[in-house]
Amino acid sequence: MTANAKRTDREPDSKARLRLWLKLLKVSRGIEADLRENLRVEFASTLPRFDVMSALSRHGDGLKMSELSGLLKVSNGNVTGIVERLVDEGFVLREAVPGDRRASRVRLTRKGAEEFARQASEHENWVDQLLGALGPEEAAEMTEWLDRILTGGPA
Repeated sequence: MTANAKRTDREPDSKARLRLWLKLLKVSRGIEADLRENLRVEFASTLPRFDVMSALSRHGDGLKMSELSGLLKVSNGNVTGIVERLVDEGFVLREAVPGDRRASRVRLTRKGAEEFARQASEHENWVDQLLGALGPEEAAEMTEWLDRILTGGPA
């Protein structure tokens, strides 16, 4: 434990957890900023575009726009503009949903799948470099700790 991370017996556990939250937020924001910049510089793209393409790559049959926005936890309006640009660039195809005139399904085109594969490979390399201070065992252990937080498991 470092001098900055030491807690006194008089300090409540909540303070240590608050410091942890602030550190997680700082690390997360820093990694996200680096990824955004790398996508901008290397691919003239954005993180939201990457997220849309990533979601579509995991659903080969495509997704309704409402499913896509639900999966990404953003509004339909946020997704619509991104999808429109991806359609214009030939990365995404929009198809009618049989029996539902108001809905459309979107999926990656072959060109879009190839472009996403290129970006995803670089994205993985960037994350690997950004988290390179951790060994594989440490990364696995931290992942387990974070999973406990997400699932509300034992403290």
